[in-house]
Amino acid sequence: MRTITLRRSLVALFAAAISFGAITQAQAASQDKSVLRIGYQKYGTLVLLKAKGSLEKRLAEQGVEVKWTEFPGGPQLLEGLNVGSIDFGVTGETPPVFAQAAGADLLYVAHEPPAPTSEAILVPKDSPLKSVAELKGKKVALNKGSNVHYLLVRALEDAGLKYSDVQPVYLPPADARAAFERGSVDAWVIWDPFQAAAEQQLQARTLRDGTGLVDNHQFYLATKPYAQKNPEVISALIEEIRAVGEDSKADPDKVTEQVAPLLGLSKEITSIAVKRQGYGAQFITPDVIVAQQKIADTFTDLKLIPKKLSIADVIWTPPAKVAQAAQ
Repeated sequence: MRTITLRRSLVALFAAAISFGAITQAQAASQDKSVLRIGYQKYGTLVLLKAKGSLEKRLAEQGVEVKWTEFPGGPQLLEGLNVGSIDFGVTGETPPVFAQAAGADLLYVAHEPPAPTSEAILVPKDSPLKSVAELKGKKVALNKGSNVHYLLVRALEDAGLKYSDVQPVYLPPADARAAFERGSVDAWVIWDPFQAAAEQQLQARTLRDGTGLVDNHQFYLATKPYAQKNPEVISALIEEIRAVGEDSKADPDKVTEQVAPLLGLSKEITSIAVKRQGYGAQFITPDVIVAQQKIADTFTDLKLIPKKLSIADVIWTPPAKVAQAAQ
């Protein structure tokens, strides 16, 4: 009963939107290239792209207006994508799996290089816990269906524990931090910049980050109708994301100066998050599909999604000339 309830609660985050499927399809089908609606989170290259303003200038030449919407996490962003409020967005590895399981009409467009240190299992500075194995029976806060969900599963497996050996407490980042500070949870699985902020402001200790466990790719996703109808817009968008990533690798201090006020965080905290991030967006490759399929199969085996998925079925294929130029 617990497994069925848990599975339903996870998939329900996206499935509630599926009842509007016919409306969503109509909205997406009528959406032309005059507007590109982008969903972003408080981290990552899209924040940098928004601040730079280069995308707006480039797409204006094609008659395309860019609109931005911020989301607290990947699951919420993909729910927005599913109901037709955005056309494109970025999330970690796990949210697209749950969204696909719930029937979202999405396509993987591109990915960033691995960034395993930009997510971690944190414990309070005075916590007696010294290893993941000691989490058995403990309360662990996380954003359900997010990238850190898979990190927790893998970390527990590596420590000889099952997912059912801990008490997951599903909370979005702001609420999870409050619970972490109150001491009402024993650990918190979180990503940057929330991770860096907790480390610096609360002196939270890292019990385990993603090193040796997960790739922690960031994925760029689009609604299937928009990507298929507007390949030139999507291609230009990925080119701009890649260019911002190259700038970031070349001068992380400049990026920190630019982004810190946008995040409302100190330069010290922002710098940590910026330097741990992966940069260099690329279209989806076969090895990335294999890795993402492993994540999907893991959640299927845990009965957290109801059926086996095929990641290869939801990969966007860029125009031939664009794919060749990216190689």
